[in-house]
Amino acid sequence: MPRTRLLTTDDWPEAELRAAVLAGELVAVGACWASPTEPQTPSLRAAAAAWSLGDARFIAGTRTAAWIWGAVSRAPSPVEGCVPLRVRVHTDGAVHVREVVIADEDTVVLGGLRVTTPLRTVVDLLRSPGDRPGGFDPADARAVAGLLAIEAVSVDEVIGHLAALGTIPMVRQAERRLAAVQRLGGCSDPVSPR
Repeated sequence: MPRTRLLTTDDWPEAELRAAVLAGELVAVGACWASPTEPQTPSLRAAAAAWSLGDARFIAGTRTAAWIWGAVSRAPSPVEGCVPLRVRVHTDGAVHVREVVIADEDTVVLGGLRVTTPLRTVVDLLRSPGDRPGGFDPADARAVAGLLAIEAVSVDEVIGHLAALGTIPMVRQAERRLAAVQRLGGCSDPVSPR
């Protein structure tokens, strides 16, 4: 995969890259670095995430996908990815991976990496299990609010997709979480939970 616009620790020692940041010559892009004049596009962020994931079978998802789409300002740590069912990949502590059922239409390729679409990203974030019963991670809520705010996806699209999922786990919880994000974020067209 070409990374001509990004520098990594494969290119220079990390100390030199960080010194270049202090000198104003580079800026961080996830775990990579780029010129400060380089536009921070979804493709550039996806290329940085691809370097962190390290395996082409990974799909960037949840908060990493939200960062790639520009809905949040910082890449999550660890990087969050998913793989289709029955795909086995080696991971380390720098990658959080989930095994999921995913259709081709739920992903796009950016910067050489498969990334969940904004709609799939929002639905995954809304359906993610919390740390406690009914809990919704504030970082997940901010990512959902960000995707709605940048209009990468509309509330109506999310509601329609959740309704089409039927009775699969966490759908009703996702509807309640979406309503809460709308109340807190001031999104238009608030939806009431069922």
